[in-house]
Amino acid sequence: MSIEKVRAYFKPLGIEDRIREFDVSSATVELAAVAVGVEGARIAKSLSFKVEDKPIIIVVAGDAKVDNSRYKAQFHTKAKMLTHEEAHDWIGHDVGGVCPFALPEDVKVYLDASLKRFSTVFPAAGSDNSAVEMTCDELERYASNFVEWVDVCKGWRPEKQG
Repeated sequence: MSIEKVRAYFKPLGIEDRIREFDVSSATVELAAVAVGVEGARIAKSLSFKVEDKPIIIVVAGDAKVDNSRYKAQFHTKAKMLTHEEAHDWIGHDVGGVCPFALPEDVKVYLDASLKRFSTVFPAAGSDNSAVEMTCDELERYASNFVEWVDVCKGWRPEKQG
């Protein structure tokens, strides 16, 4: 099970006990927000895409949506999400539990600026009923194959929507 991979990945870091498992699903932002007990924006969605036939993950705030023009400017290609099967095969986590931890080496992780407005966020921990609370600095430090912070989302900026 994917959550066990994440637990094993966290063990040498001394943070495996921070994983929270729920009796209810946390597979969507809305469900995770209820399970954790926070606003949906603080749920860190791990979105999986294909860039040059390689998988990447972009972790974004729960209220953010990928802006196609920003994405294309960053990655020089159109945003193409992985299918459920590709996520399972390439990422090693099933949709609903996709997270930036315990990933294969070829899966690069990017963190979106939409997360930085929160002191802590809640990414999944490999299953559709788990989460782990982390600061953005911890998320950057503990994410597998972290590359860089990006700004590819819309819908979360207070000054203007879009």
